[in-house]
Amino acid sequence: MSDQKFRVESDLLGELQVPADAYYGVQTQRALDNYRISTTKMYHYPEYIIAIAYVKMAAAEANAELGVLDRGIADAIIAACREIVDGKLHDQFPVDMMQGGAGTSVNMNANEVIANRALELMGHKKGEYQYCSPNDHVNCAQSTNDAYPTAFRYTFVRMNKHLVNSLTALIASLRAKGQEFKDIIKMGRTQLQDAVPMTSGQEFNAFANNLEEELANLERNVVLLKEINMGGTAIGTGLNAVPGFAELCTKRLSEYTGETFIKAPDLVEATPDTGAYVSYSAALKRLAIKLSKICNDLRLMASGPRCGLHEINLPPMAPGSSIMPGKVNPVIPEVTNQVCFKVIGNDTTVAFAAEAGQLQLNVMEPVIAESILESVTWLRNAIDTLRTRCIEGITVNADHCFDMVKNSIGIVTALNPYIGYKTSTKVAKEALETGRSVYDLVLEHGYMTKEMLDEALDPATMTSSHEFFK
Repeated sequence: MSDQKFRVESDLLGELQVPADAYYGVQTQRALDNYRISTTKMYHYPEYIIAIAYVKMAAAEANAELGVLDRGIADAIIAACREIVDGKLHDQFPVDMMQGGAGTSVNMNANEVIANRALELMGHKKGEYQYCSPNDHVNCAQSTNDAYPTAFRYTFVRMNKHLVNSLTALIASLRAKGQEFKDIIKMGRTQLQDAVPMTSGQEFNAFANNLEEELANLERNVVLLKEINMGGTAIGTGLNAVPGFAELCTKRLSEYTGETFIKAPDLVEATPDTGAYVSYSAALKRLAIKLSKICNDLRLMASGPRCGLHEINLPPMAPGSSIMPGKVNPVIPEVTNQVCFKVIGNDTTVAFAAEAGQLQLNVMEPVIAESILESVTWLRNAIDTLRTRCIEGITVNADHCFDMVKNSIGIVTALNPYIGYKTSTKVAKEALETGRSVYDLVLEHGYMTKEMLDEALDPATMTSSHEFFK
């Protein structure tokens, strides 16, 4: 028989037992009973717990300055919030991220934990809400409909910094490979067919430049998240918030966090609007698509080792088969591909959820928030893994790459300016049919002198701009 002790709390639906030592209260307990949906809890995302603590801190300070909230109670709330920002009490946020109610359970989980810790700081017991109430004091001048999305917006701003740092490090690693491989000639391909020569360095630098564009795109879209609707309360009309609260709360939140938050010009419009989430999720999807394409290329270039392209070697991370001895698979690009697929799918979820809002509130915000949280977390982890366990250890099979260039029909393209497209086509066709080299056929037919041909077919010359017919 359990010896766990309980306290009794009540709400609209009646009384309910809550563990005596819990900082959360009755509405959190109801959420624990109601929402056993996912395996993802609030405490899995400490960045969100910190963000909502900052929101509650800013609201308490604004209410105290406006004379709405007793300064002593406000200071206790602020002190409790600072402890949460410092990493304390995070285990007291056990609510499932997937829930109905447009995030009310999440908001109340925060209100209850903050209230009960504030009560202790004031010398009272947990549950003595007459001295500091989750609703009347911690949630003063707020609704779930402004506090919940504001906290998530700040969460994404915080998490985006970590994602940008990881992406920046990956770009630097790709650039380092570009420098390392700058003199290694290989065959470029279009539509999986031989095209014209390039260097491995050019290829890896292109990967880096392709991803660098996403740094700016993420920043463009994260800015949209800094417009908030605090003070709008239930539907944007500001009911129960005194004049000036929206502006002051936004100002204090900016000061506490070091971010520049902006009060939405139309709080009624801003309350149901999920456009910033849609845009930021789309930016994550765009990054995922590019990252997945790069991983596809890495797997193709590493294919083999005897019967594929075998241009590069990926670091061996694990035996590749339970039945085929000696097989090593490109497991790190593969797992990165799968993460990218998940991000693309999450973006589709965000789009459907954003469209599903009705009238003055979008009640689907929990799945929007959870999808973006998952996308940012998984992407960052995949990017770090790709960099440290794959990119940094890549080597190139230089001799093999050069042999493929020499044997390629594709180098005939370099002769177009000298002998014309039609003649070049004839040479290419004959080389394909006979198995002979382009070089020998051009000399045999007298299309060019040896000196001209050597210069035109110099692989290094073909990988950079140059003048014809000097």
